[in-house]
Amino acid sequence: MTKFLHTMIRVTDPDATIALFGLLGLRETRRFSSEQGRFTLIYLACPGQDYEVELTYNWPAEDGSAETYTGGRNFGHLAFQVDDIYATCQTLADAGVTINRPPRDGHMAFVKTPDGISIELLQNGRLEPAEPWASMPNTGSW
Repeated sequence: MTKFLHTMIRVTDPDATIALFGLLGLRETRRFSSEQGRFTLIYLACPGQDYEVELTYNWPAEDGSAETYTGGRNFGHLAFQVDDIYATCQTLADAGVTINRPPRDGHMAFVKTPDGISIELLQNGRLEPAEPWASMPNTGSW
């Protein structure tokens, strides 16, 4: 079974973006920051709904310069939860789909649509890392 989880967009002003989505009825459901990765993830959803919008804020560089987004770079990916990430990736690979980021960790993989839109696949729960996936390198970008 597949469950649509979230859509990710990159933002340069989290507070202003949260305020805009707040006007549409979305509220912050959770937040995660990575000091090492220099980013913050903020999840928003309408009350009573599971589907979320993920705001990704990449912190400014050490020199204070911030990223700018052009050409659709601010749109990140669609995310789907799957019951068996290995079986899902095998089905996709058998159909000729490139697994751009294999599920080496038993939890997450990325593929792309024919038009280059990234799709994140997330395991419902966790599976132990397994071959051949655990040893596969990334292919292209996602």
